[in-house]
Amino acid sequence: MAKETIKLNDLIPQVVEDIEELRASFGAFETHPSQQADLGQVQQVLAELVDRLQADLPFFHPNYAAQMLKPPHAVAVAAYLATMILNPNNHSQDASRATTPMEREVLKDLAKMFEFPEDSLGHLTWSGTTANLEALWVGREVNPGKAIAHSADAHYTHSRMSEVLGVDSIAISVDSHGRMSLTDLEEKLKTGKIGTIVATLGTTGLGAVDPLADIIVLAQQYEARVHVDTAYGGFFKLIAETDLAPEAARHYAAIKDADSVVVDPHKHGLQPYGCGAVLFKDVSVGRFYKHDSPYTYFTSAELHFGEIQLETSRAGASAAAFWATTRVFPLTKDGLGSILSAGYRAAQNWHGLLLESDILQPYQKPELDIVAYLPRANSMSEIDRLSQAIFLQAEQAPRSEQIHLATYMVKPNALFAHGINVETDMAKARILRSTLMKPEHETWVPILHKHIEDSARKLMKK
Repeated sequence: MAKETIKLNDLIPQVVEDIEELRASFGAFETHPSQQADLGQVQQVLAELVDRLQADLPFFHPNYAAQMLKPPHAVAVAAYLATMILNPNNHSQDASRATTPMEREVLKDLAKMFEFPEDSLGHLTWSGTTANLEALWVGREVNPGKAIAHSADAHYTHSRMSEVLGVDSIAISVDSHGRMSLTDLEEKLKTGKIGTIVATLGTTGLGAVDPLADIIVLAQQYEARVHVDTAYGGFFKLIAETDLAPEAARHYAAIKDADSVVVDPHKHGLQPYGCGAVLFKDVSVGRFYKHDSPYTYFTSAELHFGEIQLETSRAGASAAAFWATTRVFPLTKDGLGSILSAGYRAAQNWHGLLLESDILQPYQKPELDIVAYLPRANSMSEIDRLSQAIFLQAEQAPRSEQIHLATYMVKPNALFAHGINVETDMAKARILRSTLMKPEHETWVPILHKHIEDSARKLMKK
């Protein structure tokens, strides 16, 4: 089949027409007068909406290389819109007879990707945070009274969720690359206080990959559960063996040996917000979700999603959008994996340009698609000043020339560990950070690099 760029304008009119025909097939009825509105007023409100959206940033453009924001694919938007018009609720099969099976299908696809059993217990969620909360809650129920351990560079919500769950949170120190320290982990495990270890494959700061394969060995020795937070980096499993560094690939291969895993399709899975997912290898943990709702589950003896989740109402549109997207871009190396490969190559290419630059330098070699870098300066204060100035100058250019970056905070000892020797006149300094989530970044990196180099050069002359 011939491939071409898919635009929303090519999909939405037909989708809306088809859904309206579906609605009409159930018989005509009059809209209640209370829901009627003046067409001119509605159009005016929508025009104002679009005008107010001018204040937002171009998350869809390769000039945006800041936070973890990736545009959904047109097929996901069209599928979401079509399903949203009908508005099924994947809480129960009674309220989602079409989209519940779709959710089951994509969960099997995710289980296959992570090499989990096909019948693993799991479901889609609104976010990675919610998915992680469920995994930690199950961990608490399996090992009551035990603490949750996570790296110091893990997502901040792990400590917050520990507070919500009423369990202790133990931060494990990290090495110079932001990966969990095995030495510190074992010291903490020896106390017997840890029930669940959270390993992050793709930290939100640096995209660091925790040493999961080795964490699992320690967890088995000290009888702790292992939960893998791959909210950001999970889909890199598709290209781990072929693209990633051997050590990172080794840890991705170990996901299959963990107790649970989380991934966010609204990050690298081309989905609109919000769409997360959680999978448990041991289906018996479903017992913790058991509840009675005699007015809800009445059409099927098969488990409804509301019976195996903490959330209740969830948009069936999320399942439909992810299902449609994975039929166009299957969870394979040559499907969705090809999109991630482009972002990974972009990061490696930018790292190479930074090594050759006389004005910028890399902080560390990227493990996934997040690049951290900084000006070549002699002190913490100068690095901080220049990084912030570059950040501001880049986004304050004329609209079509704006470059959107992010910053990351580092301490002197972290710079020293990377061979960057500077005067320690500040306790912390901002450096620059870019996420290259869009495949277009592969060809756009030279543009980004030159712009930032030129900006840094001008600022350093002042």
